[in-house]
Amino acid sequence: MPVAIELVDISKRFRLQGGHSQPTTLKSAVVDFFLRRAASPERFAVLQDIDLLVEQGRTLGIIGRNGSGKSTLLKLIAGIYRPDAGRVVTHGRIAALIELGAGFHPELSGRENIIINAMMLGLSRREVLARVDKIIDFADLGGFIDEPTRVYSSGMYMRLGFSVAIHVDPDILLIDEVLAIGDESFAKKCTDRISEFRRRGKTIVLVTHDTGLVQRWCDDVIWLDGGIVRASGSPKKVIDLYHQAIAEQESDVLAQSYRTTEAEAGQRWGNRQVEIVRVRLTDRDGQERYVYESGESMTATFAYRVAKPVSESVFSFAILRADGLWIYSTNTALRQVIVPALGATGEVTLTVERLDLLVGSYFFDVAVHAPDGAPYDYHSRLYGFTIRSDSGEIGVAPLPHRWRFQPADEGSVD
Repeated sequence: MPVAIELVDISKRFRLQGGHSQPTTLKSAVVDFFLRRAASPERFAVLQDIDLLVEQGRTLGIIGRNGSGKSTLLKLIAGIYRPDAGRVVTHGRIAALIELGAGFHPELSGRENIIINAMMLGLSRREVLARVDKIIDFADLGGFIDEPTRVYSSGMYMRLGFSVAIHVDPDILLIDEVLAIGDESFAKKCTDRISEFRRRGKTIVLVTHDTGLVQRWCDDVIWLDGGIVRASGSPKKVIDLYHQAIAEQESDVLAQSYRTTEAEAGQRWGNRQVEIVRVRLTDRDGQERYVYESGESMTATFAYRVAKPVSESVFSFAILRADGLWIYSTNTALRQVIVPALGATGEVTLTVERLDLLVGSYFFDVAVHAPDGAPYDYHSRLYGFTIRSDSGEIGVAPLPHRWRFQPADEGSVD
């Protein structure tokens, strides 16, 4: 199949400003000039040794965290940036939906900016005039189309920029996080038009944080991380690897917070006759984890130390949503669990068989107290964990349910 985009050994660096301020005197300007000439400017790599081949008619998704180099890569393909090393080869007319409306002149009307921008994107004046009414109709700006664009809102700028770009009828369409522009009706028009481009065999490169959109639209995906390609291939494979890495990073951050010894005021209280000295969350394989898929099991192990022997003790736990909503709380007394003599030190292990929670951030609270409720040691909102889920459902917990349909003229359908 013919190649639409080819990147060979691409690298891109940016120069750090180093906090230089503008000189305020002639002397400081001269000194600053010679100092800058003498010192080699510090540069950092945004992209390193990128090789990429996009066949004509394919849709490529680019995913990665903020600062990973996604937008820079798109601007290199668009010709907005030049690489420091390597070469970029494209075949066909390109329209870039990157900074919509960035090239509009504020004193010219929307109509005048349409003509200028469309010609800059490669159309002849005759071609622009033949399409201008369709561009205006799609942008749906009403009477503002003949007003200077300086009076436009940012949303109006983006609507007009999007309309110009897609009506140029490019061979290659570059999209950078602009599909949610405008209201719901306009956003649907945008996605419908891009879907039409795909059906017509246009080449599309999509940068987005919406992995669901990538899964639906893209034929191939690359994952950028720190300016290098960490993975490439089918959407399912690359997205799974990306989510796994994010989960591991989040888990590492949460695990580090568990190891801090000093709690903030109000997060821990009690007379410390029995003290909880360490809390650890693990999965079914015994691996320490703080990010779980909905429905997984989780085991909490908390080590304790007895400073002053107590005749009886009650251990409790609670799960709260990050906003403070109590999801569930219980203790050994309520569940009629016999707590043996504790000794000087020991561990308590609690397993939650199924974390049937929906996606979100939660806290795991633990406590040990006397039968009358007097706290020995209470840890509140010290231990965070995250639930991930691709279900798309909203709320706290999935409730078992079923649907039943019974059309009037037919038997029931479950």
